[in-house]
Amino acid sequence: MLQFVEMDAQVTLFEQMEDQGGPVVLINKFTVSADEADQLIAAWAEDAAVMKKQPGYISAQLHQGIAGSGVFVNIAVWESAAHFKRAYENPEFLSHLDRYPADSVASPHLFRKVAVPEICIA
Repeated sequence: MLQFVEMDAQVTLFEQMEDQGGPVVLINKFTVSADEADQLIAAWAEDAAVMKKQPGYISAQLHQGIAGSGVFVNIAVWESAAHFKRAYENPEFLSHLDRYPADSVASPHLFRKVAVPEICIA
């Protein structure tokens, strides 16, 4: 079963899901043994298909570390933390978590874009 480890020891994902602001970016780091990469991709694809149907979903992209890495990063954009929370609590989504490799670890965290003058916009 997928294990969860908070990305930030000071702020939990559940605390973040109570935020009432606008768009958020979910960054979820997955770690698996390299020989279980295909199983992680298959499980993630099932989850992404469920999430894609949820209100507030904007986009998602899975990235894999190179050179045989077992590290993946999912970047998903949602209209709000509230939309993400409703999707995360969806029973269909929760029922898929046992499809991940037994030793896989996920570290999901919500972010907002930051404007840095002359570098990037929010």
